[in-house]
Amino acid sequence: MSYFEGKFALVTGAGSGIGRALAIELNRLGCNVWLTDINENSLHETAQYLANKISNHKISVVDCASLATVETLATEVKNDIGYLDLIINNAGVGLGATFEEMNIEDFEWLMNINFWGVVYGCKAFLPLIKKAKKGHIVNISSVLGIVSLPTVSAYNASKFAVRGFTESLRQELEGTSVHVCCVHPGGIDTNIALNSRGAINNMSQEEKAERFKKVARTSPEYAAKKITVAIQKRKKRLLIGTDAHLISTLSRLLPVSYSKILASLAPEAAAIITSSK
Repeated sequence: MSYFEGKFALVTGAGSGIGRALAIELNRLGCNVWLTDINENSLHETAQYLANKISNHKISVVDCASLATVETLATEVKNDIGYLDLIINNAGVGLGATFEEMNIEDFEWLMNINFWGVVYGCKAFLPLIKKAKKGHIVNISSVLGIVSLPTVSAYNASKFAVRGFTESLRQELEGTSVHVCCVHPGGIDTNIALNSRGAINNMSQEEKAERFKKVARTSPEYAAKKITVAIQKRKKRLLIGTDAHLISTLSRLLPVSYSKILASLAPEAAAIITSSK
């Protein structure tokens, strides 16, 4: 019997990338999934891939950057289920530009989704997670929550913030029934570069996406399997991908000069966003 069989999970950003892969994997493992995303069409596409028809699924169009909307969803889940076994705060966006050139509105847009979306999800659903026999909160940071690169300062800020917030939350909930995990994927082969904001060296979105694929060599499906295993084992921190492990090691050994080594190993990484979604 799967650890997830019969459990209830909510996944944000379930319309694509890791979020979609997580929904599919959780469904395969017998978990009931509540799919949320800001794009309704993408949610319905994800739902079509859920092959395990015994497990239930629901769809909610949610802007995770809106506290009122997230709280409304939490009330709906409370009235429908009464508790929640697992929330995965996965929704995220990208922004590529130097700090000097970027619009502050774009910086705020990214922080509202990548950071505040995680905070809102945790705040609204923690009471329901605490009602589960074994509750889980999984927040998706990034390898860029461990190291910084040029042209992604806003993304760095959001993912470092997610990491710091999650690690503090984990310590606060130590000894309770709630397990908290911070996930740091390396380059995951998704469409985030294609859908990101900002301009780098006058590259088009298509050019950014093409360069991104050169460093994004881990599949969303692989990432989803790693995350579900980490949940079952109640891991507190998860690195996904060889690149994430390498970068984490470099950051510890060379906390100041790692950027020069990364630039020589993967020059594309300094020009585009290495993302988790």
